[in-house]
Amino acid sequence: MSKSFASTNDTADKSITFTQMARGCYAFTAEGDPNTGVIIGDDAIMVVDAQATPAMAEKVIEKIREVSDKPIKHVVLTHYHAVRALGASAYGASEIIASDLTKRMIEERGEADWASEYARFPRLFQDASSIPGLTRPTMSFASSMSVNLGNLEVRIMHLGRGHTMGDVVVWVPSRGAIYSGDLVEYKSACYCGDGHLGDWPRTLDRIAAFRPTSLMPGRGAALVGAEKVTEAIELTRDFVLTLRDATAASVEAGLGLKDTFLSVRDVMDPKFGSYAIYEHCLPFNIARAYDEALGLDIPQIWTAERDKDLWDALQGAVESGDSQSGEDTRQDDGEAPAGLSEEQGEATDAPTRQSDESTEDRHAADADYVQAEGAADTEGAHETAAETQPEPKTVGDAAPDDAPSEERDEANAGPSSEDLEVAAQLEQELEEALIEQIADGAPDEKHADAETTQTGKQKTVEPAE
Repeated sequence: MSKSFASTNDTADKSITFTQMARGCYAFTAEGDPNTGVIIGDDAIMVVDAQATPAMAEKVIEKIREVSDKPIKHVVLTHYHAVRALGASAYGASEIIASDLTKRMIEERGEADWASEYARFPRLFQDASSIPGLTRPTMSFASSMSVNLGNLEVRIMHLGRGHTMGDVVVWVPSRGAIYSGDLVEYKSACYCGDGHLGDWPRTLDRIAAFRPTSLMPGRGAALVGAEKVTEAIELTRDFVLTLRDATAASVEAGLGLKDTFLSVRDVMDPKFGSYAIYEHCLPFNIARAYDEALGLDIPQIWTAERDKDLWDALQGAVESGDSQSGEDTRQDDGEAPAGLSEEQGEATDAPTRQSDESTEDRHAADADYVQAEGAADTEGAHETAAETQPEPKTVGDAAPDDAPSEERDEANAGPSSEDLEVAAQLEQELEEALIEQIADGAPDEKHADAETTQTGKQKTVEPAE
């Protein structure tokens, strides 16, 4: 019997839990569905990740109103995915905050991701007609910013690539609470289809360096206590490394995509098969890990059509027991099937392709997006050309989708040598900023008398008196 596509058969409502992680810090969770964070200061409320539709967001608002009547002024998007962003309009917030990279990815991938996620997981899009359109940040930042909710400082930081290129975490230093987005999951599969598996473990190290005493993961129960936080981080690390290393070993052995899928799931199933959305994620995870093992640094854009083609190709291999040895899954004209990348299509026909094929050729298959990582000599260079400017920018609504910018065209050519030098400098500055942030565990008692102040790469938003 054929496996139903992604989570289309997951139609049962989940039980909602609203957990207080620390004073003023709450987590809205629902048995492995996407989580939403709530942070309450003396003057205002911040929401972390908005849910998929305004109707879904109303459930969060109901829980908020059980504990506070303060205004919801800020919504933070930890990344660009539709199930995190499209419900933002329900909160009536004055600011929608995201990283510069997430803002860019919303413009370049948001529409395709919306269609893709809706087809994969329709239950999460209750009353989808209430979505007014893409959620676009009103404020963005390069590496970090600080918001004062009224005697409560909240720091929003891009610590590196992982679940997506532009992930941020939200840290409440005086409470020891951190909201990780999908960089950390708890007994739920990590979705890695847009991930950077080589960078993800280092980003987890940076989260752990803050020594949080409570954590809201992207999916799974809220975690209270340092031991539970460490457990969640290490379970996530194990998932990511197992996927990355098992896939890389298959690629190194010359296996094509279907055989890699069968081989990797043999390794993953015993450890993670009981996790929420495991089967949903597995084909997309292995396809991305396969591309990354071949040298494709930037994830390809998922579309509803590509999703289903890939699902049929890989889950079909499990159901039939077929491997791809000796099988040509390419179309008669020699092109890869629509759901597979150029590299994946070629690999099904030629599993012994040379591993030293030029990175430039591999990246050409995704030439519509700029290579994010800088020079190979720069350890962990996480900033893209969009971020390799001497100072961060604050932006409002972006240009319409039908008006591509010259800036994007320039970015598609890849970073220049000057860009790479700036990226290396930004990486060093980010390390220094992290050291300062970890050392400075409590918020300042005095705040500037301004709505927004900006110094260097860190931005601060203060309440006006």
